Amino acid sequence: MTRTARQSKKTSRILIVEDERKISALIRKGLEEERYAVEEAFDGEYGEQAVMSGRYDLVVLDIMLPKKDGLAILASMRTAGVDTPVLMLTAKGSVDDRVRGLDTGADDYLVKPFAVAELLARVRTLLRRKKDAEKSATTLAIADLTLDLVARKAVRGGKAIDLTSKEFALLEYFLRNRNRPLHRSAITEHIWNYNFDTGTNIIDVYINHLRAKIDGGFPVKLLHTVRGVGYLMKDP
Repeated sequence: MTRTARQSKKTSRILIVEDERKISALIRKGLEEERYAVEEAFDGEYGEQAVMSGRYDLVVLDIMLPKKDGLAILASMRTAGVDTPVLMLTAKGSVDDRVRGLDTGADDYLVKPFAVAELLARVRTLLRRKKDAEKSATTLAIADLTLDLVARKAVRGGKAIDLTSKEFALLEYFLRNRNRPLHRSAITEHIWNYNFDTGTNIIDVYINHLRAKIDGGFPVKLLHTVRGVGYLMKDP
């Protein structure tokens, strides 16, 4: 997997899961020209691993893939609660695949061969829909913990929790990705920026502070460390 786009804190991250490298390169080029951060996976097993990391704002997913097909990846995503928008790529005339893809949880589909301009239009629509949905939510919750995005207040078990701005941003990100393991690099990209020095332990320090505030004194712990990966906000 290769990171190839110009990156910034607010750049949307897109994963292409496509085994035909020429098609993947064509899609990547079009997305990069729109200043998206693009990564690629060329088989289903690696693609599924990448999708489950929670790093992406959108996935362009081919159905016919080696090792694991796109429909199986999509089913695994939705079963695991990963709600990342998915644009499916299907072969010409494969109506059944399109129907199954939409029924499984695809947000849109595009039939090969396609014009890159149309793919870009679909991508913009899906990303805009995702942002609108995120903006419309005013409260996020898990178990007895709630986060009011308007009043910027956190409460657990009826107890108000005082958070710094960075802790608030961390908690919001974890709640928006509940039950999904988050890599330290993904947390860095969302909360800090791409130039942040990941060699320091500042991320772990902030997360430990957050954990002490939201889990300290409560018998049920919500924020967990996933060894070798990062962190996970998990339903009890």
